[in-house]
Amino acid sequence: MSEDETTRLPSPDGVLIRLEHVSMRFGKKEVFKDLTTGFRQGATTVVLGASGVGKSVMLKLIMGLLKPTSGRLFIGETEITHLSERALAPLRTRFGMVFQGAALFDFLSVYENVAFPLREHRHLAEEEIRRIVAHKLAVVDMTGTEKLLSEELSGGMRKRVGLARAIALDPEAILYDEPTTGLDPVTADTINDLILRAQHELKTTSIVVTHDMASAFKVGDRLIMLQEGEIIADGTPDEFRRHPDIRVQRFIHGNASLTAAPAKSLSE
Repeated sequence: MSEDETTRLPSPDGVLIRLEHVSMRFGKKEVFKDLTTGFRQGATTVVLGASGVGKSVMLKLIMGLLKPTSGRLFIGETEITHLSERALAPLRTRFGMVFQGAALFDFLSVYENVAFPLREHRHLAEEEIRRIVAHKLAVVDMTGTEKLLSEELSGGMRKRVGLARAIALDPEAILYDEPTTGLDPVTADTINDLILRAQHELKTTSIVVTHDMASAFKVGDRLIMLQEGEIIADGTPDEFRRHPDIRVQRFIHGNASLTAAPAKSLSE
């Protein structure tokens, strides 16, 4: 099999993204060890954990921007573990990415930022591009800003335009890297509402990396928490609130650092 051919295996019902026994090392630093998890189609999963536990690394593995040291990754029935850049390119169009800093092109207008993936990956008439851009900006409450440059936008507005660009191609999945970081509580909650709206309108699978517990509890159907290369908690928001592991409770309530927390439950 050539490097750009895909390996297809039966996918568990409803699981769009799957990691099987994934390990990831950078030199002597072990980020993941034998990590196995899946992300169900149409659900929003929030990935939690202290800085440096590998939350953003997980997103890069899913996008194929990093290759695991060992283990396998699947998008639907397609194994992407060892695919070439050429083979990954069409798969990546199935994903939208919302970056922590929005990552807008400063030299382009709002309109051109949102239109960018349409021009790169679709052969569309300008009239159709205008229609799509207008719709996506309406989804994020940014109608009328088409001619503005990114330097004219507030932090919250930049995040909204970043989300509009991420959904321009109607992706099957949206990956959010710290979407509320650096925003005041009111603006952050607006972004949470937009995440919920995007999932409702597009029926996407969403993965949200965040430290913001208010955001996690509001947008997440499922929460997972990473520590020392492993998932130490996995459940619904209500299950997380009642989780017996003291490390989870300390993270939720912001009491002490995770690294200082003993690996035991509250009942011990």
